[in-house]
Amino acid sequence: MRLSRMSRTLGVAASVALALSACGGGSGTGGGTQATGDPNKVITAYSNEPQNPLLPANTNEVYGGRVVDQLFAGLRAYDPNGKPVNDLAESIDTTDSQTWTIKVKQGSKFTNGEAITAKTFVDSWNFAALSTNLQNNGFFFESLEGYDAVSAVKKETGADGKTKTTPAPTAQTMSGLSAKDDSTITVKLAQPESDWSLRLGYSAFYPLPSEALKDPKKFGENPVGNGPYKMAKDTGSWVHDQSISLVKNPDYKGPREAKNGGVTFKFYTDPGPAYTDLQADNLDVTDVLPSNALKTYTSDFPDRNSTKPIATDSTLNIPGYNPNFQGDAGKLRRQALSYAINREEIAKVVFNGTRTPATGYAPPVIEGYKADIPGNEVLKYDPAKAKDLWAQAEKIKPYDGSKPLQIASNTDGGNKEWIEAVANNFKNNLGIQAEIQPFAKFAEVLNLRKSQSLPGLTRAGWQGDYPSLYNFLGPVWATGASSNYEKYSNPDFDKLLKEGLAAKTTQEASDKFNKAQEILFKDLPGVPLWDYTRPLVWSNHVVKAESGWNGAILYYNIQAK
Repeated sequence: MRLSRMSRTLGVAASVALALSACGGGSGTGGGTQATGDPNKVITAYSNEPQNPLLPANTNEVYGGRVVDQLFAGLRAYDPNGKPVNDLAESIDTTDSQTWTIKVKQGSKFTNGEAITAKTFVDSWNFAALSTNLQNNGFFFESLEGYDAVSAVKKETGADGKTKTTPAPTAQTMSGLSAKDDSTITVKLAQPESDWSLRLGYSAFYPLPSEALKDPKKFGENPVGNGPYKMAKDTGSWVHDQSISLVKNPDYKGPREAKNGGVTFKFYTDPGPAYTDLQADNLDVTDVLPSNALKTYTSDFPDRNSTKPIATDSTLNIPGYNPNFQGDAGKLRRQALSYAINREEIAKVVFNGTRTPATGYAPPVIEGYKADIPGNEVLKYDPAKAKDLWAQAEKIKPYDGSKPLQIASNTDGGNKEWIEAVANNFKNNLGIQAEIQPFAKFAEVLNLRKSQSLPGLTRAGWQGDYPSLYNFLGPVWATGASSNYEKYSNPDFDKLLKEGLAAKTTQEASDKFNKAQEILFKDLPGVPLWDYTRPLVWSNHVVKAESGWNGAILYYNIQAK
């Protein structure tokens, strides 16, 4: 997600959708589900170069996340419909939603033979949360008592006026986390959170072997995990900019046990050649389609495709450090940009109906979704209003249009086409020039965002880490959140998120989270674009393939002929 595990920040320009219920687009049977498939055959799958070494707590983008999720297993997993099921957890109990007792199944080991105990999880979580370890997903431990101490940072303003942040923890471990014995984890949260255990299937909570804590960078190049797969070679199976090869882990006996012999992720920077490879049976499965194939994939792969709505969305993020979009004039321009985008036409023409215009900052498949949040009228196409708002902004502070407005994006998966359409909307409705700032690797876009170096705007997206409305708000927009690359901050928004987490009922929590979205619609740190329906196609070598609730391909469930 991972996006950012997106949690993952979407690296798939065409992470073309997400999922809870199948809705057709072909039989999706792959020639008949009665076949059992070859349990020893390795499948090949579309991907791209991960941003970072493969550490679970440092991977929050889709391409790295899809590998990490195959190599590791946590206390819980999610079934295809998003329901949490226990994996390494024997039980997860609480009497007050603040103190939790987790029993870890005994006998589980990493593929290097090291035993997995309660202490393994405690050490791994403390490593992830400690600010000096610089793990992107440390924010996911925000609920634990003592997190503030281990995650503390120091901010200093330099001579150039820029603020520099450095780790400054006042403790090395979280006070609310301990291992009572080899099989018992005790967790105390800073406040009661009734749905906290729902998060435990996300990759930030995966266990790490001791070697990872000693040399994280080295480990990340050739990780040792405990999941349904393992690296194909002990000497390393990651050929940078080419592929990552995994084979089945015969010792894994959890709910994601592999039905094939392995997965080789082949890296592409353009979905066109990947689509051609799949047609020639030189690639087995892809969830990233070139834009022109969105109209033909059901006929190109008549019995080897599926389509389903998923928990993924897309936004156009507007950095707060861009002078054109600051202050009162900037607020008006943010609104103008949103009103100027013809989402419905782009969803129909560019994406052939595999997107639906967004109505909020979370997709409809997530429980608690609300279609009529006050302020979301800014997502409607209204060129006259867009032009008027832009003119109002000009009276306050003239727009610096000396250069075209850049929209940073990876170029795979149809991003170029929709960005060109949006740029055309801006030209026709606002009178400004805009263009794509292209990158072959999504990791390059993330690095630019992380370093606060965007010259203009950026495409962004979020693939659900766990099935919760909060997951589409907190990790992306909360102050200091792991995927809040543009550093948006609003204390009123943060307060509502905290109140939602502490709510005693799902409905009360959803009300708070949707109230928080009202603030986002006023500030518009990012402009929601569309929600996803994911097309998935596979080769003649595959009996069946499917994606899960959040659009991630269930690689372990793929049956190969």
